[in-house]
Amino acid sequence: MIKYKDLKKGDMIRSVQLGKPISGKLLESPKQGRGLKKTILIFTNGEDMGLHAESGSIYAHQLTEVVRNGSWHQVTGQPKTQDQDAMLAQLATQ
Repeated sequence: MIKYKDLKKGDMIRSVQLGKPISGKLLESPKQGRGLKKTILIFTNGEDMGLHAESGSIYAHQLTEVVRNGSWHQVTGQPKTQDQDAMLAQLATQ
């Protein structure tokens, strides 16, 4: 397992922002200043799913694996992000 705070710009990653695991590359380090970013900029290899390759931001919890020493390792310790549906439901009850 690799901690989220130990990731570096340029790491090859897998994420699940499109519903299925898809490969990509970190375009920035998650460690910024004194804390960890809850969203991170990546380049997604959309061709893996028949889509276009593009860069964009994903939530930290959507980043699942990273390559270290030629093998995939699970990423742990991502900062918590609030689920948008849960947030809207909470606002509706107020």
